[in-house]
Amino acid sequence: MGRDDAARVVAAQHLFDGPARPDAVAGFLAEPTHHLLIAYSDGVPAGFVSGVEVTHPDKGTEMFLYELAVDEAHRQQGIGTALVRELERLARAQGCYGMWVLVDHDNAVAAATYRKAGGELESRPLMFAWAFE
Repeated sequence: MGRDDAARVVAAQHLFDGPARPDAVAGFLAEPTHHLLIAYSDGVPAGFVSGVEVTHPDKGTEMFLYELAVDEAHRQQGIGTALVRELERLARAQGCYGMWVLVDHDNAVAAATYRKAGGELESRPLMFAWAFE
């Protein structure tokens, strides 16, 4: 999603934890290091992944997978895995040296998705990391 996609983000707000806030949508989309990918099924938003490029002086830039959600009616179809892989592809294209996400220890569904997408368990509580070569 880009700066002109606010209406598309609002149309996908049923996938978020709460209603989309216009100011937050505009702010997120305005940042070139913030990324929001939405998957569609028959023209309807079915899932999303958001990521934020994080740069540290001694490490460079990595992608933080901020949030992943798939509508209940569209789960178990590979949408979550495809979204994570597409964010990984984008992270590589942006020059990130890696990607990571934190997962609650009791979220087995998320952990399975990240494993399926190539993430490796790095620490406890669960943190999945993708190492780019």
